[in-house]
Amino acid sequence: MLWQLPNSPINQLMKKTLVIFSVLAFLLSTVKAQGSWELKKDERGIAVYTRKAATGNIKELRVVCELDATKAQLISTLQDIAGYSAWVYSNKKSVILKAESPEKIIYYTQSHLPWPIKDRDLVVELNINPTPEVLNIQAKSLPAYLPRNENYIRVPYSLATWKVTQGANKLKVDYTFSVDPGGSIPSWIVNATLTVGPFNSFLKLRDLLKEKYHN
Repeated sequence: MLWQLPNSPINQLMKKTLVIFSVLAFLLSTVKAQGSWELKKDERGIAVYTRKAATGNIKELRVVCELDATKAQLISTLQDIAGYSAWVYSNKKSVILKAESPEKIIYYTQSHLPWPIKDRDLVVELNINPTPEVLNIQAKSLPAYLPRNENYIRVPYSLATWKVTQGANKLKVDYTFSVDPGGSIPSWIVNATLTVGPFNSFLKLRDLLKEKYHN
């Protein structure tokens, strides 16, 4: 057996090599566990993808599309929380709880789900970060912000991100979404219907922007 002093250069090098190898192995296993995006729906200029999440059984979702609007027009539409029922799929109502600034809004929303699934509610923190190159938007759930409503199941986790860039004549949108709807909905039901809401939401959002700013 080759014996080394605890602080010898060779022993230190071996330790550093093991650390690097462990980090690389973790990163590779995470990428493999998360899976790659798989196209599920591509209609009317809206492409919807899903992939296996790194944790849990509910898949993550991605939408890629173009919107005929400016960044300012999209921001204005997203800041109109009360107007979400006009385009957000299954939205019953949305109300602002706190507006820390025009770019940071906390709101409460209720979603209607088909019987026998109980309706959901959630509190969301909306963060809008415009830069000259990219408009970054994040909407993350705050499940403990309000006391629970016994008529709804509180969504324990939800995260949506928007990466919006300016194309030749339209906005290019890359949207991702992950959720734990809470309650006892089987994951296979959630995964089977996962593309429906976002596809219809972006379809209505595109129509709303066109009607609002181009008619």
